[in-house]
Amino acid sequence: MDVKDLQVLFDMITETDITEFEMENSDEKIVIRRGARVEQLSMVPVPAPQAAVQCASAPAEAPASAAAPTAAQGDTINSPIVGTFYCAPEPGAASYVEPGQVVEKGQMLCIVEAMKLMNEIEAEFRCRILKVCKENGQAVEFGDPLFVIEKM
Repeated sequence: MDVKDLQVLFDMITETDITEFEMENSDEKIVIRRGARVEQLSMVPVPAPQAAVQCASAPAEAPASAAAPTAAQGDTINSPIVGTFYCAPEPGAASYVEPGQVVEKGQMLCIVEAMKLMNEIEAEFRCRILKVCKENGQAVEFGDPLFVIEKM
């Protein structure tokens, strides 16, 4: 779907009282949610690179030789859109996930903000988070790895 089609879709949805829209085909999946929760999240200012929210990375005590094979063998969860990565719901809040944490299918991993819409990125399967690849507030491109994971 190109940008013009997305804009038409956004316009149509904002002109109605629809609160959730989902569309999926063999190539892409689009989920748009609006309402009190999304409006509240959309009010969050974009933090500076030195913001108080710190996304966790791999434990410091792990030797580099041991961490490298794990990351190389792990799968990645990639950004489905271009936007801004947020590992927590607001500055100062705890991250949605931490390295070493096992997450269930459907559990929220992070938010990628695009065009003032907060897109919740959820786990598509049960997995263990090995590494958070992006910093809070960092710009992400389509396909950028967000997490290194181990499928379970």
